[in-house]
Amino acid sequence: VQLQASGGGLVQAGGSLRLSCAVSGRTLNGYTVGWLRQGPGMEREFVARITWTSGNTAYAASVRDRFTISRDNAANTVHFQMNSLKPEDTAVYYCGAQSMLRRDWRYWGQGTQVTVSS
Repeated sequence: VQLQASGGGLVQAGGSLRLSCAVSGRTLNGYTVGWLRQGPGMEREFVARITWTSGNTAYAASVRDRFTISRDNAANTVHFQMNSLKPEDTAVYYCGAQSMLRRDWRYWGQGTQVTVSS
């Protein structure tokens, strides 16, 4: 499985950005696809995920109601709309695929930098 992240950049607080994660190589039935982020000097943390087949979503409390994850199965792409961005959202964002059976994040794309200025 290959995951290709795109999007990110620099935005002012209150602004919006959209990340995308293009998936190739195999079907992701039995997986969720999501985003984790790692801020400066911090551990990587879960942000959001979506089940590839059902579309069920889950979010970290810190981003719920501001961020929306969605998928386009026909295009094998997961989109991540981030609104009302805050400086504390500044991080490198990674898309990944998590096995629903083993609960491990098995595949990763490259990180993309999101910087929110105050």
